[in-house]
Amino acid sequence: MKKIVGYSLIAMVGLLSACEKQLDQNPISAQAAANFYTTPLEFTQGVNAVYNGLKTYPDRLLNLSETRSDNLYAVSDGGVRDWEGINSFQKTIAGNVYVNEAWTGNFNAIFRANSLLEQLAAKGETVIADTTLRFRFEAETRFLRAFYYFDLVRLFGRVPIIDHTVTPAESVTIGRSAVNDVYSLIISDLKFAADHLPASYSAADLGRATKYAAKGILALVYMTRSSPTYGINGPGLGVDECSLALPLLNEIIASKKYVFSPSYPDIFSYDKENNPEVIFDVQYNTGSNPVTGGTFPWLLVPDNYFQSIKKTTQGGLTIRPVSNDLLSAYEPTDTTRKSFTIHGGYKNNGVVESRSFFKKYLDTTKVPLNRIDWPINFIVLRFTDVLMMKAECILHGAPGTQADVDAIVNQVRARATVPPIANVTLARLFEERRKEFAAEGTRWHDLVRSGNIEPIMKAWIAKDDVGHTMQPFQINYILYPIPQSELDVKPGLYDQNLGY
Repeated sequence: MKKIVGYSLIAMVGLLSACEKQLDQNPISAQAAANFYTTPLEFTQGVNAVYNGLKTYPDRLLNLSETRSDNLYAVSDGGVRDWEGINSFQKTIAGNVYVNEAWTGNFNAIFRANSLLEQLAAKGETVIADTTLRFRFEAETRFLRAFYYFDLVRLFGRVPIIDHTVTPAESVTIGRSAVNDVYSLIISDLKFAADHLPASYSAADLGRATKYAAKGILALVYMTRSSPTYGINGPGLGVDECSLALPLLNEIIASKKYVFSPSYPDIFSYDKENNPEVIFDVQYNTGSNPVTGGTFPWLLVPDNYFQSIKKTTQGGLTIRPVSNDLLSAYEPTDTTRKSFTIHGGYKNNGVVESRSFFKKYLDTTKVPLNRIDWPINFIVLRFTDVLMMKAECILHGAPGTQADVDAIVNQVRARATVPPIANVTLARLFEERRKEFAAEGTRWHDLVRSGNIEPIMKAWIAKDDVGHTMQPFQINYILYPIPQSELDVKPGLYDQNLGY
């Protein structure tokens, strides 16, 4: 599997070999930084360490977006599982391992980004003679810092703004900032990235952020800001910025660098990574020491399914069933998209499991011996998403016609072998997005952006919660709680999100 200089961007420790420009990503502490950044290669390694923060991003999306949504009725059969509190809207999840990881994982990556940016400012001009490369390093790092902060805003709302390295003593003086102020940093970083990142890379650097990745994420930022506020200090500001998002999406489309794949399964093929549908992804490798593969392909797959097909067991997880509501949402002819995304049941040791589970990134011919070493990349942004975001912007009043919207949606539907429709509404667009991007971690954020999350979730719980395990949905549950471990560091520094 060909990766960046033969290795994944997210490999952190011990990858530097004697003869290759490998991506050694040993984390650089504040004390070591002053003695480290002395060569362009070391700056490359520092940038790669910032990319390392993406390693757990796919798992986070599946645990905190997909599982939170109406796509999964995630009750377990074997003891209490961490995802159940996420799916059932329990108020006591401030100590949940997934919630804690989202906070600490993002802020650890932001710390690395800040450290690298400060070293670039102090030493970059002296150490890196190539001005274009120096600006690229800064642009990659600022893209990633914006990416991590955007993840935080969508999950927690108000968060501390830390745009420089701080000491532990300083960190406990920095409270939560207004969402709009956090967005100001995100937008500034993404604009810089869009201006200074290249349009593409050579084969050795595939997977790094491009200017089009920056434009695509910036467009999504504007669209998310345009969401309703819901009165919760969350990611939506109730502004009208789809007219700012649309030109960015049109630039991506006009670049001709990306192609709408005629085959839905090919987009996610292990043998067709970095295909023209992919705008930005999280890169993984397999067979390295230390291990640099992913874990997300099996995260939503029950372990006894692997046993049933005589493959190596994975995380010891029980089934997170696909909701009946999603299963019934697919039209009868939508067989390729549905069957590729969802497995409809299996038998293990004579026991029949009739419930369905997600398997979009699962290739049973590629099961590794090590369960944390899956070799497939996770797609963060793909061309179909750009097209459908364009349709969304038009429906919100940005320049374009109903015919433009219908054409985009029907192109997606045609690939799924379902009949065309006319006069697509926002509600119908989000229904199509649900089926197109199921198991890709977008559903919760799409629901928030749709403006209809409350009636949709309440209706779904009433319909699908046959076991009566779920708490009544509250609008405050759009956000997750601030981790209790963070509240305990300095009582009173952070206020808890409402509802927890």
